[in-house]
Amino acid sequence: MDTIASLFSFITTPVSWVIVQFHKVYGAIFGPDTGWAWGLSIVSLVILIRICLIPLFVKQIKSTRAMQTLQPEMKKIQERYKNDKQRQSEEMMKLYKETGTNPLSSCLPILAQSPFFFALYHVLNGIATGSTIGVINDSLLASARKAHIVGAPLAAKFTDGSSKVEALGASLTDVRVVTAVMIVLMSASQFYTQRQLMTKNVDTTVKTPFMQQQKMLMYVFPVMFAVFGINFPVGVLVYWLTTNVWTMGQQMYVIRNNPTPGSKAQAAYLDRLTKHVTTHGKARKRSERTIIKAIVAKGRDRNEFERKFINGLNKAGLAAQTDGSVIQSESQAAVQNEDGTPTSAAAPKRQQPKRQSKSQRQSGTAGSKPESSAPTSLSKSSDEPEDATPEDAKPAAAAKKQPGAGNRSKAQSGQRKGPQRPKSPSKK
Repeated sequence: MDTIASLFSFITTPVSWVIVQFHKVYGAIFGPDTGWAWGLSIVSLVILIRICLIPLFVKQIKSTRAMQTLQPEMKKIQERYKNDKQRQSEEMMKLYKETGTNPLSSCLPILAQSPFFFALYHVLNGIATGSTIGVINDSLLASARKAHIVGAPLAAKFTDGSSKVEALGASLTDVRVVTAVMIVLMSASQFYTQRQLMTKNVDTTVKTPFMQQQKMLMYVFPVMFAVFGINFPVGVLVYWLTTNVWTMGQQMYVIRNNPTPGSKAQAAYLDRLTKHVTTHGKARKRSERTIIKAIVAKGRDRNEFERKFINGLNKAGLAAQTDGSVIQSESQAAVQNEDGTPTSAAAPKRQQPKRQSKSQRQSGTAGSKPESSAPTSLSKSSDEPEDATPEDAKPAAAAKKQPGAGNRSKAQSGQRKGPQRPKSPSKK
């Protein structure tokens, strides 16, 4: 570890200068030789570094999501060229170039932190050995050696012997207990951060080898921190525990406000967004309009949670627009369906006629006149086939010769009842 730290000695002076500046501020409040002054200086160094790394963190999120999207295509390439590794690598690089994805982007925050981490380790190791380093002079070195965090010196390690710990003015038991607790907290925070990512912010609709790798790292990283942690000084453990807590909080914020599409976190976010938008009748925040705009732009490619969100707005009388705004659906000429296709405004429902009582129906039937256009039995029916056989025409001819039968048929057809005018006798 000392050899690796010496490789980053070029950044030791800037790191030590930042710690000294923070120490001046906290030393005026808590005292220059206290563990609070030196411990908070290290914590402030971590916060300053992580703030500077926020753009890289955003790039890491985009790269991770892009890699998740490309996993099905990568799997096809691996199966197609499983016997030709060179062609497989070429196709992979071609896919990365076409989609603008960089697999190393997901490791950028860790890689960018590494120089500061090893530079801090180099500074604390110099404090432990009693040698000045960077801008830390003899007076600051003596003050740092007196600083204790809950009874453990900043430069003490879990593996240090009793003689070395006593030279720093502490007991071996205090150092072992404090470092063990900090190592456990450091590993637990790392495990929780990775577990939170896997259980809430991963697209559950796509099962890829990338998810299996992330699940494996969820158990590997905490073990690595526990193994290497026993060789870290207390000051470095403070640094690493602080950065783990920062990463956990930063990831919780991202999962809550900008979740991965298709994940459980997106389902929870869209439920909250539906309640918020339906309550106020519009999207009030810029981030909400950005999410709604992305959902509307997907059209038919929306996932289950996004379709549910659009349907929830429609049921509430709202409609999402292409610019991310939400308006009342009654005020627009066209309402957007859940699949992204526009449709005309909903037509008014057809009203059913009012049901009449029995007495009203009887009185209405008695006073009504028969329609003059009602067909008689003597006229040819419209649905009668034109090619009727002579046998079918015989009963009609027989009925025509009988006057009584004609009258009965007319009465049955709905014409006026009563005595009929006799027909003149036919001339033979």
